[in-house]
Amino acid sequence: MTAGTTVQAPDGTEVVLGEIGTRVLLENSRVRVWEVSLAPGEAQGWHLHHNPYVVLCLATSPCHMDWLDGSPARQLSETVGGSVYRPVSPVHMLTNDGDSPYLNRLIELLDLGEEASGEPYTNAAMGEGSFASIGEVPAKVVIDDPDVQVLHVTPEPGESYTWIAGEHPTLIADLDLNTPDVTYLQPGESYDLPAKTTQTNGFNLVELRYYS
Repeated sequence: MTAGTTVQAPDGTEVVLGEIGTRVLLENSRVRVWEVSLAPGEAQGWHLHHNPYVVLCLATSPCHMDWLDGSPARQLSETVGGSVYRPVSPVHMLTNDGDSPYLNRLIELLDLGEEASGEPYTNAAMGEGSFASIGEVPAKVVIDDPDVQVLHVTPEPGESYTWIAGEHPTLIADLDLNTPDVTYLQPGESYDLPAKTTQTNGFNLVELRYYS
């Protein structure tokens, strides 16, 4: 992490970098999961990513991203349940331009960045992850990349599905703002998606495909 590092803007101004998120929710040798929370009109501090990362949207609002090097700002319009996968990028900051809170989960893939632990992978060849249920599961792929796959699952009220991680570890993010939990599964572990009494925004399941 580079918070506290001083960098220089093109005009010579010195800028002290901040954290890439509001707080850390989960961390191990493979991933670090941040919460990024911005109130209407609030701006995140200048920061820098040293590891590729996945963004999962829990609450959306129009935002824009500024770049310290003076590149044109990027307008962002995310969808709850959606996800993006980004490589490392230059120093930037995010501002919430809307009237609603913005909230996401940012998953740093430490193995693919500068903070790789070098720990060997110990997973056995157990095949692909899958749901341990018969019949159709209300899931769609929102990212399909050699490094990561992200599924968005939207159970009906009262329904529960069990995910069994295969050879790839899986992070499960509950998008329900009342219970916004994040769970990390090792290969072979299983997790029951909690049944909800009312319809929620569902869950994002992030498989670390690069792990194999």
